[in-house]
Amino acid sequence: MSFQVSVQPSQHSFHAQPEETILDAALRQGLCLPYGCRDGVCGSCRGKVLSGQVAHGKAALDVLSEADRHAGDALFCCAMARSDLVIESREIRSLDDIPIRTLPARVHSLTRAAPDVMIVELKLPASERLQFLAGQYVDILLKEGKRRAFSIANAPHEDAFLQLHVRHIPGGKFTEHVFETLKERDLLRLRGPQGSFFLRSDSHKPILLVAGGTGFAPIKAIVQQAIAEKNERPMLIYWGGRQPADLYLLPLAEQWPAQHPQLRFIPVLSDAPADECWKGRRGLVHQAAMADQPDLSGYQAYVCGSPAMVAAARQDFQTLCHLPAEEFFADSFDFASDTLAAIDTTNPKDRKVGQDE
Repeated sequence: MSFQVSVQPSQHSFHAQPEETILDAALRQGLCLPYGCRDGVCGSCRGKVLSGQVAHGKAALDVLSEADRHAGDALFCCAMARSDLVIESREIRSLDDIPIRTLPARVHSLTRAAPDVMIVELKLPASERLQFLAGQYVDILLKEGKRRAFSIANAPHEDAFLQLHVRHIPGGKFTEHVFETLKERDLLRLRGPQGSFFLRSDSHKPILLVAGGTGFAPIKAIVQQAIAEKNERPMLIYWGGRQPADLYLLPLAEQWPAQHPQLRFIPVLSDAPADECWKGRRGLVHQAAMADQPDLSGYQAYVCGSPAMVAAARQDFQTLCHLPAEEFFADSFDFASDTLAAIDTTNPKDRKVGQDE
């Protein structure tokens, strides 16, 4: 048995099981209510129950008093539905809604996804969660004020861990550490969320997503968030690399269209040898997208990868395929020194420090 929860003033709705919190149910279905600790301590998830009954769970009396409860207040990270509900809560839909925080994070797992790609999962303290929009990134804080930026590869509703896709840059101080000396349970410090690369939910246009290499990380987060939201907008997903190993999560991406008919996935290799047993597309990834969709006038495009790929996609999509300039969103990965290294080109004022030296 589940209960319907209607949210005011947005009029969005979702279903909650009796033994899951209202916040967990909302996040599971792609609805982003505000929260902080997810432990009933910080009060960030506080809202009103306008009608219906809830169990307040582990909400502490010093945070939510008996008088608060009688007045209809609830901590949605603790409260569980006991009937259909109408609640009052704001929703996280823009950058202004999310605070940037500095947090410790412990390495939970290290998985070599390709010879030069490590999937790093970070676990925050039990009383902390990082709220973010799918597609955003975090800065890993290093010594002497240095930092390295990595996109969050998981969707916001899967926030028990933060997943980063780290490409090995020979001689890079941080990535050398990740591939040679970083261990499970090591402690890192991060600051985020950062960046304005995220799916615009106020549009009904079909979506073109183009990733190069580890630029797949934020694209993966955006797709998985759209799936959780049951977003019916058509999505064309192109992922390019040089060799097959560069498409390091290919089975995952290939599953998406089989399970969600509004999605289409096209892998592309630029440098695979002619005798390589590769049956997919060849060439530059953004050109493959253009060949399939020569008219992008009715699309939104989200592009993440090297600066050269992002620049070429921007130029060609707009001049050759008639994509409106305001519908191009991009995150450019670069690997430079401790000065400017990469830019979230959705907002030229939002400068992103590179992934490594």
